[in-house]
Amino acid sequence: MKIICNDKLFDIKEGISLREGLEEVMPKEAIAARYNNEIASLNQPINKDGKVEFIDRKVKDGREIYIRGLLYIASMAAERIYPDSNFVVNYQLSNAMFCEFSNMKITDEVVLNIKKEMDKIIKSDLPIIKKVMTLEEAEHFYKSESTLRGKLQLNVNKEKVSLYYCEEYFNYFYGTMPISTGFAEIYEIDRYQSGLLVRYPSISNPSELPTHKNSLKLASALKEYNDIYKIVGINTVYKLNKKIKEGKEKELILFSEALHEKKIAEIAQKIKNQKNIRMILIAGPSSSGKTTFAGKLGMSLRVNGLKPVTISVDNYFVERENNPKDEFGKYDFECIEALDIELLNSQLIKLLNGEEVSLPTFDFKTGKKEYLGNKLKLEEDQIIIMEGIHCLNDKLTSLISPENKFKIYISDLTVLNIDHYNRISTTDTRLIRRIVRDNNFRNYNALHTLNMWYSVNRGEQKNIFPYQEQADVMFNSSIVYEISVLKKYAVPLLQEIDSSEPAYSEARRLLAMFQYFEDMDDSLIPNNSLIREFIGGSIFED
Repeated sequence: MKIICNDKLFDIKEGISLREGLEEVMPKEAIAARYNNEIASLNQPINKDGKVEFIDRKVKDGREIYIRGLLYIASMAAERIYPDSNFVVNYQLSNAMFCEFSNMKITDEVVLNIKKEMDKIIKSDLPIIKKVMTLEEAEHFYKSESTLRGKLQLNVNKEKVSLYYCEEYFNYFYGTMPISTGFAEIYEIDRYQSGLLVRYPSISNPSELPTHKNSLKLASALKEYNDIYKIVGINTVYKLNKKIKEGKEKELILFSEALHEKKIAEIAQKIKNQKNIRMILIAGPSSSGKTTFAGKLGMSLRVNGLKPVTISVDNYFVERENNPKDEFGKYDFECIEALDIELLNSQLIKLLNGEEVSLPTFDFKTGKKEYLGNKLKLEEDQIIIMEGIHCLNDKLTSLISPENKFKIYISDLTVLNIDHYNRISTTDTRLIRRIVRDNNFRNYNALHTLNMWYSVNRGEQKNIFPYQEQADVMFNSSIVYEISVLKKYAVPLLQEIDSSEPAYSEARRLLAMFQYFEDMDDSLIPNNSLIREFIGGSIFED
């Protein structure tokens, strides 16, 4: 086969693995490869001509494989030390994954024992071998094994069932895996609340383990939904699919809507109880559902006797010639310096003092602010609502007293897992929402959304996530059934992306995830539901 790697052409015998065939040019830190724009194990046989690029934990795909491998080793260590325990991967907290035992208390001694066993497994550099079975072989296998590890594969439309073996231990982790345990150079596990954290490097600094930031508000928001989903029995995809197959879509919809309404009502009541609040500041990453949330919160505030008035931060950009530029010489519209903070604060102070102000309207074509006669004067029962990426950053409203501000962080903090070991990324759920919304309302295809997603994430990492713990409350906009609904919209869009595109690997990964979800009819979803913001039919559409 003819393979291009590092701009060199290699003639390699068909059937040889990527690792063996390209050993002379494979970097030591390589954890997988991109083979014709598809993520592949280093053990992948070379079976077609094409291009190969080795990847490590410094890039997104490599980092995901690194984390996946660490969780495999952690679950293996737990199985070896505590064979009767049920190890569960719950959710991500910063650069760490929160895990628990569902049937055992975690102590300092337990964490120490698991860490020692993980160190031993990693030092031994044991091979991780993928074994593939037919459905018939898998059904026979699970009759003889009293375990749920990987069993979900029997319930989806797959011709083959895969398991990853390391010595006597086996498990299934969705996605490409490292080929041996020696890859895990940098990691730590710490006891945390009722469980433990499996910690790993950040993508921005892959050579060091960052100090863990104790994100108490984020952890509390995730734990709340995790506990609720456990109680109602829909914390895994298997249980969700079972509800859908039983025709309980209406029950799922009513539950999700009631949960959102309850949380929004609590936030509105909290704002009402704090007599000095004159301004509500809302921020969250892309596709969190901010438009619907703001609309629902506004109605709930009205029920509490308050009249919300919206001020758009987008009208306070500096004049185009004064807008800062990024390292590539392009206008950086996401940095806080792109906003006319002085004017915004001056007008906010006047409004809070009962004065009338002329609000600007920013013309994005000319790059200038215009004054079109839009005047505003606050009445005693009116309250300002502002939404934007910098709204949790005190620099935006630096002249406004903290006692007059109420900050809300909103994000799709999904806690639904494929099974006990395979979690669904909160970033993935937002990405799927974005793909569907971009196609429905902005005439962008999935390729466009995938190509700009890295830039979106980079802006969030810089401008939103560092300030999330400064919020007074967090609103979790996740909907337990949303991927089942978004599936029919997203799958055809992702299938349009072919292997000539670098985004092909990401499209294939998302398509592989969708196969675990039953389709769900969306006709019963009310027009004020947050999911309508993405699939259409929302009462809150502009």
